[in-house]
Amino acid sequence: MTGAVVVEDSGVRYVQNISVGHHLFQADEPVEVGGSDAGADPYELLLAALGACISITLRMYADRKQWPLEGVQVRLGFARMHAEDCAMCDGETRMVDGIEVEVSAVGDLSEDQHRRLMEIAERCPVHRTLSSPIPIRTRPTQRA
Repeated sequence: MTGAVVVEDSGVRYVQNISVGHHLFQADEPVEVGGSDAGADPYELLLAALGACISITLRMYADRKQWPLEGVQVRLGFARMHAEDCAMCDGETRMVDGIEVEVSAVGDLSEDQHRRLMEIAERCPVHRTLSSPIPIRTRPTQRA
């Protein structure tokens, strides 16, 4: 397994200790669902990963093109959306989970540069991963 992230129960209800290389942080649930709000919840971490990837990708692209991009802000949230083509819907309206993304690119950019950056935002690696089928294999480890 490459790029391993390790998540361990902290011993405090719902609080998880996360290590990514030498970086340490916590995840938790909000107080209203029984957590202590000691860190972002798992969905917030997922949104943060996508937002960071979009912002980094736009910065790299603009730097490579030597465009006058001064800053990027990405706002993300979960939304329930109508399923457009649902093979199993049987004519009834179905809702699916979706992610809403708003990207603000700041700088003296032309309309074409701005449009291109919005296209590039949808091509960041995390966006591509989340838009693809993702096989997840869960297995127990050997106990010591």
